[in-house]
Amino acid sequence: MEKSVDIINAMQLSDVNPSLRDPVEYRKSGLSLNHIVGCPLDCSYCVRHLFGNFDQRIPQALMTDKQAFEQFISHRYFQPHITPVQLFNRATDPMLPEVKPHTHNLLGLLDQAGLTNNVLIITRWRVTPEDCESFNALSNIKLTILVTYSGIDDPKVEPIKSSIAANSLRTLFRHSRRYRALLYWRPIVPGLNDSAAHIAQAAQLAAHAHATVFSGLFYRKEIADYYQSQGIPEPYSSTARRKLLPLEEEQRLLRMYEAHAPGTPIFRKTSCGVAYAHQQPDYNGHFGITELCDTCPATQYSTCKAAWKTPDEALLKSLCATLGVDGEPLVTDRAIIVRGLDEQRRYFMQHTLGYQVHDADKPHHYDRHGRAEAQRNL
Repeated sequence: MEKSVDIINAMQLSDVNPSLRDPVEYRKSGLSLNHIVGCPLDCSYCVRHLFGNFDQRIPQALMTDKQAFEQFISHRYFQPHITPVQLFNRATDPMLPEVKPHTHNLLGLLDQAGLTNNVLIITRWRVTPEDCESFNALSNIKLTILVTYSGIDDPKVEPIKSSIAANSLRTLFRHSRRYRALLYWRPIVPGLNDSAAHIAQAAQLAAHAHATVFSGLFYRKEIADYYQSQGIPEPYSSTARRKLLPLEEEQRLLRMYEAHAPGTPIFRKTSCGVAYAHQQPDYNGHFGITELCDTCPATQYSTCKAAWKTPDEALLKSLCATLGVDGEPLVTDRAIIVRGLDEQRRYFMQHTLGYQVHDADKPHHYDRHGRAEAQRNL
């Protein structure tokens, strides 16, 4: 019998980083529920560095699953059947032995509520055939399991062997009926896991997934500070707000991937991979960012094109007024450009309209959507 996570008491709660005490937060691919905090996997580049809880290795819960579920579905940004949902992707791994009973419980609660939202689970840990049967028993939500795999074999960078994730992906794909399993090939770091052999291994693994999504390294100051404290060679000479993967490196990677796995679907964006796997339009509205579509299969391109439309003017005006946009929005054939909205409100607008929403003060340049300028440490 798997042990559940203990609930944090009031005294322990005072030690939790304030940014982690609210369990509901919008992240790029969906509204995220994270009422369990703590992970023992110790990946050096983990986003937990940003929330000051990297050293908390024993998962603990901020509240019960039922309380978290109620708080989530009553959140001001949650829209039934529309909002993409993510579980436990900020402060723990959803398939850790003590966490996964909560993962299955929450999936059940979402499903029993009759919701048809996309639900994403991201893991690099062990998934069993029994887990797969539980996933297959869900009848309403559109569930996607994204298995994080890097192929990195330096234990200082990634202590957990990539073979664990590879085995989980194979298990998920073999047993899948109602859910979809994606290879989440990340982070790709030049000079660390981008050799011909690394790319060949990932391409072979892609045969055991409904789609592949790849991305570079999320390298913030807090992560760079940790690298320095641990004596880990820094891959880049500067940090960035967006993920780092040089354009020429991406192009080389895609050429080699295609050579090893011709015709195997690969995407730059999570929502694009999820949409393809479930045969639906991209819920993040990336179709307007045309350079992202060059790896997209023709059938998926047609699906997104058929659903693509200019935002309803009245609805956009109402959203801008309600959310507090400064001035008038600019609607282009690529995105809605606004000023004065934080990420939370921009993502809410984006998922409501199915159209990209960008911050005027943090522009997305052509062929650099979500990609920072990268300077390697040689």
